[in-house]
Amino acid sequence: MTHPVIVTPSTFLSHWQGHRALTRRVIEAFPEDNLFTYTAAPPMRPFGTMAWEIHQVSELTLNGLLTGEWTEPDWREGTSTDRARLLREWDALSARLEAEFPNVDLNFFEQTHRLPWGEMSGWAATIYTIDNEIHHRGQGYVYLRALGIEPPAFYER
Repeated sequence: MTHPVIVTPSTFLSHWQGHRALTRRVIEAFPEDNLFTYTAAPPMRPFGTMAWEIHQVSELTLNGLLTGEWTEPDWREGTSTDRARLLREWDALSARLEAEFPNVDLNFFEQTHRLPWGEMSGWAATIYTIDNEIHHRGQGYVYLRALGIEPPAFYER
């Protein structure tokens, strides 16, 4: 029995990149002096720290899908409190996604993989990555509103 294709890899990539573009605009919306310092509800982390986590989980996922290696990053490795660096690395990963995601073997999405936080299919890991981004971006929206800043429209991806 053949199943209809509901989402093509290119459509899925566009969806993921849309989320990344929106999160990038949220990063840019923060005043630079608040991005890595402000939290509306301690002990929650500043949004800049969460943005680095989003970046690292996305990178881990792309690397895992391409190589089968799902190495947990050192969550402090490669992070800084420099917005320009965060945006440079964000953009570099977006470019890598655009160039390399089409090379993922479609069978890899159905296979079970051992990630740092448990076993799941490649598809579930990829969806988790986007869900994690949406979750943290929502926290960023709350922070922006608490700072009196209107966040980007969530539906403009």
